Amino acid sequence: MRASFIFSEVLTGLRRNVTMTIAMILTTAISLGLFGSGLLVVQMAGKTQQIFLDRVEVQIFLTDDISTSDPGCEGEICGVLRKELEETPSVVSVEYLNRDDAVKDATERVFKDQPELAALVSPDSFPASFKVKLSDPERFGVINDNFGTRPGVESVLNQRELVERLFSVLNGVRNAAFAIAIVQAVAAILLIANMVQIAAFTRRTEVGIMRLVGATRWYTQLPFLLEAVVAALVGAVLAIVGLFTAKNMFIDDVLSDVYDANIVARISNSDVLFVSPVLVLVGVGMAAVTAYVTLRLYVRE
Repeated sequence: MRASFIFSEVLTGLRRNVTMTIAMILTTAISLGLFGSGLLVVQMAGKTQQIFLDRVEVQIFLTDDISTSDPGCEGEICGVLRKELEETPSVVSVEYLNRDDAVKDATERVFKDQPELAALVSPDSFPASFKVKLSDPERFGVINDNFGTRPGVESVLNQRELVERLFSVLNGVRNAAFAIAIVQAVAAILLIANMVQIAAFTRRTEVGIMRLVGATRWYTQLPFLLEAVVAALVGAVLAIVGLFTAKNMFIDDVLSDVYDANIVARISNSDVLFVSPVLVLVGVGMAAVTAYVTLRLYVRE
């Protein structure tokens, strides 16, 4: 009987304050949806980082005289560089590209989909170079320090810097989603507090009678807390449905070319499913704590 009474009070309270309940549900859903989007961007960034780190190479460009006079890397300077690179710890492989190889790489890979740029490539456009694959991309400093100033070396390019620029963009998107989610969360908290206060005020007579006949404070206040939790739970479910819908109907189409090119990691349904329990816990926890604090502050008797 006590449980049925509490649940009937919860349903009554939700019906009485239907407009505020709807506003709270929608605000909570938007807040949790943005928070979930931020979590998905974090997951995507982590997977994308691993994709790029597996590809990261250090490229050592040789001077113009070496590039011109030693296309087979058979001279003393080029040969010594190649041997010492291969013997350097953490170096997995060393590939030598002469000017002809560099032109071929540029026209067939870099400018594959841009024939107008590929037509402008000439043998003098690129110097010869070594492509060095490292077991640990963090070891770039070893290559740069040991070979950056060697005779015959023009410059050292670390592709990791390009990867970090991409991640700075992803981090910016994540931070923006989290910032908007925080603003929406504050709005949801204020709505929860207002809803609890209004619900308690409209039922102050019933609560007073229950207190007079011996009902505990916790028993009389539990329906108000559950109202907030139920509304937040519905908002969390809407946020999860929204993430699945956005992922399958919009994100996959917009990023299809990027996914196919393996530039960024794909967001899967399992990723959305993974963050779903977090959204439910955050939404319910936020509502429960806010309602409890509000009841303690404003409903003292």
